[in-house]
Amino acid sequence: MSDNNHLCLLGLIFLSSLLTGVSGVDDVHVFISSGEDVHLPCNNALQDCKSTTWIYNNRFRHSEAVELINLGEKNKDIERHERLSLGSDCSLNIRNISTEDYGSYICQQWTGEGGEQLRPDAGVYLHVLHVSSSHTEISAGLSVTLFCQLNSYPRVSCDDWIRSERIDLFWVNQAGVKSDSRYQISSSSDHCIISLNKTLLNEDHNREWRCEVTQRDQVKTSVTYTVKSSGEKTSHQSVLESHNVSIIKDC
Repeated sequence: MSDNNHLCLLGLIFLSSLLTGVSGVDDVHVFISSGEDVHLPCNNALQDCKSTTWIYNNRFRHSEAVELINLGEKNKDIERHERLSLGSDCSLNIRNISTEDYGSYICQQWTGEGGEQLRPDAGVYLHVLHVSSSHTEISAGLSVTLFCQLNSYPRVSCDDWIRSERIDLFWVNQAGVKSDSRYQISSSSDHCIISLNKTLLNEDHNREWRCEVTQRDQVKTSVTYTVKSSGEKTSHQSVLESHNVSIIKDC
């Protein structure tokens, strides 16, 4: 089968999986914080990863699917190929996750020359949590907004998606309190984003705020933001809770 025909067939099967769902293999949802390394499982893998192909799609950034791995070999023509690797279990490993990496990943198993698909598609949805600030340098008396955004796929109304999947996105301080009278928290229905607005006091130096994502009351991932006064860089720390697994499956 020619390369063009092979890619066309991949695209048709990929589109079919988006419209009808994956047959025989559960979809997996992975939550990760930006800057972390992620491991995307391939739940239809064979013993020999030479049959494995990984396809990526984000319909808001790409008009067509992008082939990351073709029959066990990495595609070196894509921008992020240096951050990709194939695990011994045919999983897809991505280093230093960015907000551009969120989207749908499909693991497929193909014969080499015949072009026959050996097993049903295995889908993985990657959701990326990212924190940013309205100011790069901050000091007492300054009004600062911290933004926490969950980049998710498929991109439907955030309210609908959060409600149906029982997702919660919120800010807590270092004592675990969600808010107090001095802090104002607002959210957006168009995007999965929650902002924390505060006027800084002297005692806010080195104060930590943590944005968390939970699914069915279990923490999936979180990002800690440490307030530093002018002259010191503000620090961010991504945290994956060790007692929770950042993967959920749709039945």
